Amino acid sequence: MKNTLLALLRKALIATLFVAFQHGALSADYIGPLFDAHLHYNEEAWNGQAGPHPVADVLTRLKRNGVKAVVSNSRPNDGTQLLAAAVAAQKTGTDASRGAPTADLTVVPFIRLYRTRDDYTNWFRDESIYQMVEAEFAKGTASGPYRGLGEFHLYDSANANGAVAKKLMAFAENQQLAVLAHVDDVAIELLMANTPSKGQKTRLIWAHTGIGGASIARVDALLGKYPLLMGELSYRPGLTCGEATGAERLCPEWRALLLKHPTRFLIGSDTWVNQRWQYYDALMQGYRQWLGDLPQEVARKVAWNNGAALFGLPLLAP
Repeated sequence: MKNTLLALLRKALIATLFVAFQHGALSADYIGPLFDAHLHYNEEAWNGQAGPHPVADVLTRLKRNGVKAVVSNSRPNDGTQLLAAAVAAQKTGTDASRGAPTADLTVVPFIRLYRTRDDYTNWFRDESIYQMVEAEFAKGTASGPYRGLGEFHLYDSANANGAVAKKLMAFAENQQLAVLAHVDDVAIELLMANTPSKGQKTRLIWAHTGIGGASIARVDALLGKYPLLMGELSYRPGLTCGEATGAERLCPEWRALLLKHPTRFLIGSDTWVNQRWQYYDALMQGYRQWLGDLPQEVARKVAWNNGAALFGLPLLAP
C-alpha cells in the first residue's frame, strides 16, 4: 500500500513539473549574449565627453550586461562616430584609457537623419537631410561603413510620401542599408511602396513593432507581406505581463507570435534620453527574464542570432 502511494505521489510530482515547464513557471533567465538593435548615443549623453555618460561609461554598461553588438544611431551622428572610434581603438590596442576592453563588442553604425531636434518634424521634405546622409555615408566610421539609416519618426504616416522620404528609402535599398523606422503600420506600407522592390528586398526594422500598438493580427500580416521586415521590441505595448514575483514574462499572444516568427524579432534599449542609460541594467535584465520563457533556440534567435544574421556577425550554435 505504501509503495502504491509513493508511486502515485511520484507520478503527480512529475505531472506537476511537466505542466510547470510547459508554462515557463520554472524557466531560467536567458544567459547568452545580447544584440541591442536600437541604441542611441545622443549629444546630451556625451556632451563633448563631459556629459553624464562618456564613452567609458557606456562601454562598461554594455560589457556588464553581456551586450556584444549594438545598432548605434545618434543625434547628431558624432555620437556614433565616437562610439565606433573607441571600440575600433580598443580592438587594435591603441587606446587603453576608455574603460574595460571591448574587443568582443561590435558597433553596427546607422546614419541618423537628425542633426538637432528640429529635424524630427521636417526631415522627410528637407533636401539638406538627404545631402547630409550622402556625405555621412561616403565618410563611414572607424568601425567600417554605415550599415543603415535611422531611427527616424513619422508622426503623420502620410509624410512617408515626402520627397526626401521617398529618395532615402530608394537610397537605402540601392545601397543595401537597413532602415530603422519609428512609424505606424500605415507608414510601413507607404515606405515599402517607395522602394524599388516595393518592400520585397527592403530590410526595415520596425522600431517598437509599432509603438501605437498595432494589433497582433496586423503585425502578423505585415511580417507575411514583407519578407525582410523585422520587429524591434522596446516600448512595445502588451508585450509582457508582470508576475506576482515582479518578473516580466511574455503575454500569451506575443509568445505565440514570436514562436510563429522566431527569425523576425529583435531587442533594443532605445536610450533616447539619459534616464534610459541610468536604467540600462534593468532594461537588459527584463529582456533576459522573458527570453527565458521561450524555447532556448528561439531565445537565442531573438536575443542574438536575428541581429547577427542581419549584419553578418557570427551566429550562436544550438
